[in-house]
Amino acid sequence: MWTVERIVHFEPGDLVVEGVSHFGFRDRRGRLHAVDHQRHVVARVGSDGELEWTVAPEPPFADVPNVEAELEFPMYVDVLPDETVLIANFECARLYRVDPRRLGAELLVDGKALGLADMGNCVVDREGFVWVNEVRGCRVRRFDPTGRLVLTLGDGTPGFQAEAVSFDRVRFGWIYDLRPGPSGTVYALDSGNFAVRAIDPATRSVRTVAGTGAAGYEGDGGDAREATFGGDAEARFDGPISLALDELGNVYVGDRFNGVVRMIEHDSGTISTAAGRGSTDDARANDPQERDPLRLRLPQISSMDYCDGRLYVPTDLTGGKGDLAVLRRS
Repeated sequence: MWTVERIVHFEPGDLVVEGVSHFGFRDRRGRLHAVDHQRHVVARVGSDGELEWTVAPEPPFADVPNVEAELEFPMYVDVLPDETVLIANFECARLYRVDPRRLGAELLVDGKALGLADMGNCVVDREGFVWVNEVRGCRVRRFDPTGRLVLTLGDGTPGFQAEAVSFDRVRFGWIYDLRPGPSGTVYALDSGNFAVRAIDPATRSVRTVAGTGAAGYEGDGGDAREATFGGDAEARFDGPISLALDELGNVYVGDRFNGVVRMIEHDSGTISTAAGRGSTDDARANDPQERDPLRLRLPQISSMDYCDGRLYVPTDLTGGKGDLAVLRRS
């Protein structure tokens, strides 16, 4: 189903190479926003691979317009219907709204003031509302376009329900990723429970799409709800750490500690391994000529992205280096 279109290698300090970023997210128009977590920078990348503008506390590039904002470990980027850009920041739990036309930014949500432990992703739904996940806070929040909190899922106490539960009963573990689905459903990577959960605003319920609540590497070819994902109890962030969805509602999980990408087919609910050989060796880059996704080394998968038939899989290598495997649906 997938083939490796190309592999792009990144050295420490690289933001954009061959027109792509190591960590980046594409909006609904396919525009790329590069993210440098450590340097607290977000940049819009033009179709020619050049930077159009940046957002950072101070200008990172002398010849690129910069929007000043106190980013602190930016995690995710999405775009509101009016084309303003949202940037979620992990450590300070702030959500900034950026207007690229006037090169201005405003603080839309001060998460710390609302009691958020941190802030993961910021995904915009079909109504223009914004969903945000707390990693350590074990909660999902929904804000209206003005930044007003309208919904909180979870009470902050870690928990897991394999069965479908109502909004007022749901509990999560540490949530590492959050993505919108094509039907209005929002998907949470409930990594502390080694599971994928689907949040359905229409029924005001949350169901488990994949995972049993335990770590492992089982289930390929069967019901994803009986599958397990890799874990490392000694790691700061245990469990799978990255999620992506395509336009059909198929779910892709970056199974970090198994060194693979798992695919959950929307219609059947079946899980399979789509990419990766199961190696977590982070010392060697991939062969740029490799075209078989099942032969890739995919250590430390994080911040996957999907757009227009392509799945972007970033991996970390030792010494601050990294690979980006671009997979194309065949």
